[in-house]
Amino acid sequence: MAQENQISVEIPKEVIKKVTSKLQECKDELSPYLQALTKDERVGILKMGDKSLPTVQKVKSYMETNPEFIPGYLDKKEFLKDQIVVSQLTPIVNIAEQLYSDVDDTLMLAGSEALKGALLYYGQVREADGKGVKSAKPIYDDLKKRFSKRKAK
Repeated sequence: MAQENQISVEIPKEVIKKVTSKLQECKDELSPYLQALTKDERVGILKMGDKSLPTVQKVKSYMETNPEFIPGYLDKKEFLKDQIVVSQLTPIVNIAEQLYSDVDDTLMLAGSEALKGALLYYGQVREADGKGVKSAKPIYDDLKKRFSKRKAK
């Protein structure tokens, strides 16, 4: 019985090199404007989602038509800058998430199939070693370190 094959692609080295270069170029271009957060900062920060985006846009509109309600402790200029950055980065995040999802799914599928193939090969070598095939012994001894199940403590 042949191994099921759900993916069969060969990505040319030139394509990988070109994509890697373009992604690095994008990262370098945006780098001066991006800010990283720690894990704790990400957990604790107030998050804007799809539902709150229209609210922020509506508040921006009301600030323009009814500025008398802007609190004195709210920096309108900074609010507007933040809102613009959100509108600029949202399409980039959307593309990046789509790309990441497709690349990650392809990697997972290809990795799964490669591991299944490696396990099939290992099984065949183990069987050959068990039957006394001498050429299988060094291969089995090397691979069993990687494929042996760890005993539960």
